[in-house]
Amino acid sequence: MKMGVNLNKPHLWKEDIARSVDLYNQWFLNFAPNTYREERVKATRHVQDMLHRTKHLRNLTPHELRSDPSILFALRMATAPPIARDRLVGLAGISKSLVKNMELEHRLPPQMKATTLDANLRKITEMIIRLVDIDIFPWLGEDREPTKQEVYRAATIVADRLCGANADPIVRNAQEKRQLEKIKKWLEGHGYNDMSGKVTLDKMKPGMFAFRLNVP
Repeated sequence: MKMGVNLNKPHLWKEDIARSVDLYNQWFLNFAPNTYREERVKATRHVQDMLHRTKHLRNLTPHELRSDPSILFALRMATAPPIARDRLVGLAGISKSLVKNMELEHRLPPQMKATTLDANLRKITEMIIRLVDIDIFPWLGEDREPTKQEVYRAATIVADRLCGANADPIVRNAQEKRQLEKIKKWLEGHGYNDMSGKVTLDKMKPGMFAFRLNVP
């Protein structure tokens, strides 16, 4: 009977765990900061796009949320203080499923009635405008057009907030990628063939492996 790697060698488990922790710590120090910085650059572009769409928050209406529901996450990070998803739902008195659809699926709920949707989107814009962080967006308090430097500075601040809220998922996703690459390299080095996305569970044979395989 074949045994899993070190499954029958408990005396090696502590050493395996220690090596795994050391490997993760080394990876984190070498790659996590770069991963975070790359995500912050992407987030800054996303916020700049949001500011452009809303005329630097001077024209935030339900129409902008309809056109790009995904900007809601950035808008939540543009308030003082930044507000959590559930807090926005409670403060604005809006549908929780609407917020989840907009932020996680980047869409509007397909089953929501048009009148209900319009009312909810209006409540969102009113609450964001009411709570917007004037220290980050000084032009709003002074009723003027912002300078390019002000727009970029505001975008980087909101992007930092976005990445701060997402720091754990950012690192976790990068760590998962590293783990799968390590496992894949080890398996292929021992003669296994990667069948990810190519076969179903009932078609798997000895000598094959697959990641993210649906198991009925």
